Amino acid sequence: MSQQMKPEVRFLTRTTPPHIVTLVLVTGLSTLAMNIFLPSLPRMTEWFGTEYRVMQLSVSLYLGFSALLQIVIGPISDQFGRRPVLLWSVVLFLIATLGTILAPTVEIFLAFRMLQAVIAAGMVLSRAIIRDMVPGEQAASMIGYVTMGMSIVPMIGPAIGGVLDEAFGWQANFALLIVLGVMVLWLVWADLGETAAGRTARFADQVRTYPELLTSPRFWGYCLAAAFSSGSFFAYLGGAPYVGSEVFHMSPGILGFYFAAPAFGYAIGNYISGRFSVAIGLNRMILFGTAFTAACMGLLTLLEIAGLAGPNVFFGLIIAVGLGNGMALPNANAGMLSVRPELAGTASGLGGAIMIGGGAGLSALAGWALGFGGGALPLAVLMFLSSLLALACIALVIRRTRRLGL
Repeated sequence: MSQQMKPEVRFLTRTTPPHIVTLVLVTGLSTLAMNIFLPSLPRMTEWFGTEYRVMQLSVSLYLGFSALLQIVIGPISDQFGRRPVLLWSVVLFLIATLGTILAPTVEIFLAFRMLQAVIAAGMVLSRAIIRDMVPGEQAASMIGYVTMGMSIVPMIGPAIGGVLDEAFGWQANFALLIVLGVMVLWLVWADLGETAAGRTARFADQVRTYPELLTSPRFWGYCLAAAFSSGSFFAYLGGAPYVGSEVFHMSPGILGFYFAAPAFGYAIGNYISGRFSVAIGLNRMILFGTAFTAACMGLLTLLEIAGLAGPNVFFGLIIAVGLGNGMALPNANAGMLSVRPELAGTASGLGGAIMIGGGAGLSALAGWALGFGGGALPLAVLMFLSSLLALACIALVIRRTRRLGL
C-alpha cells in the first residue's frame, strides 16, 4: 500500500484498521474514568470515614499510574500488538472498576482506583494506531478528530456523575463505567484490527535514546512549561470538589455542572491554537496562554484574599485555566517533538510522563493544602504559582532559542 493512500476501513470488521468512532469512544472512556466521580469525593470521604486529603488520592494515584503508562505502554504494544494490549487493558479496567464498588475500606478502594488507570492505554494507543494507519498530515487530522470527540467528555462527565450521585449514590458512577466499559470492550473486539504488524521496537531500544533528550535544556523547558500549565488544571481536579462542597456548599448535581468550567475554556483555547499558531509561532502561543492563565489566577487569588470570590467568580475565572491550556499545551507538545525530530516517539512518551506525573503531584498537594482550612485560597494560590512557573519556563525556552539562533 502506498504511504500516501488511506487504508480501507470497514466498521465492525477486525480485518481492517479501526473506525474513527471506535478510537473516539476508547479515548472518551479513559477521560470519563478520570473525572465522572469528582463531584462525589466529599460524600465518598464520609462513606469511607476518612479525610478529604486521603480520598483525593483517588485522583493523584490515578494520574501517577497514568504517567507510568505513558512510558511503557507504547513499547509494550510495539512488541505484542495494539489489539491484545488494548483488549487486556479494558478487561483489567472492568475488574478494577468492580473492585472500587465493592471495596470495604478506603485503602482497598484506592488500590483498585490506581489499577483503573490502565484504561489510559486507550488514550495512548489511539494515537499510536492512527500513526500506524496513515502518514503525518493525515495522522494530525485524525488525531484532531479524536481530540474533538473526547473534549466533550470533561464537559458532561462531572455533570452526569453529580446527578447519578444524588439519585443513586456515588457507586452509580462506577456502575456506569462498567456498563460503558463492556460496550467498549465489545467494540474493540469487533472493530479493532491489528495495525502494528511487523513492528520490532523494544522498550530497551527506546530507553537508550532517553539521555539525548534529557540533556536538552529546550526539551526540559517545553516539558516543564506543559507540566506547570496543565498543573493548574490538575490542582483544580484535586481541590475543586472540596471547594464546591465544603466552601460553597453545592450539591453534587450543581457542582457537576460548575465543574465543567475549564472544559469550555479549553475548547476555545484549542480553537485559538488551531487558528493562529502557524501565524504567531508556537513559542509565543505558549507564552500568551500561560500569561493569560497566570493573570487570571493572580486576580482570583486577590479576590479570595479580599473575600470577594463567590462560586460564580471562582468557577468563572477557572475558565481561564482551560483557555490557557488550550493555547499552550498543543504548542508545548509540538515543541517537545521538535527538539529532536528523529526521537519524536520517545519525546512523546517522556513528555507525557513528566506532564501527567507533575499533575499527579500538584493534585495531591491541592488536597493536602485544603485540609488545613482557609477556604478556596490555598487552591487559588497553588494554581497561580503553577501558572507563573509555566510562564517562567517558556520565557527561558524563548531566551535559549534566540541565543541558539533557531
